[in-house]
Amino acid sequence: MKTQIIEKHGKKEFAVIPYKDYLRMQEELEDYYDLRELRRAKSDPKNQEGRLFNVVAAELGLKKRKT
Repeated sequence: MKTQIIEKHGKKEFAVIPYKDYLRMQEELEDYYDLRELRRAKSDPKNQEGRLFNVVAAELGLKKRKT
């Protein structure tokens, strides 16, 4: 990653990175936060009992596609 550092009064103040690298970093951060939330949800005792897919789909009003 090619980074440009901008200083203010002799101290490093900003880092400028290519937009492509910024987008990649944003995506990786989102993945990290999603994984952290998933792990938190899985460790919650109320989420330990599974539910049948058909039951959840019916509750959400989802219908099976015809193939």
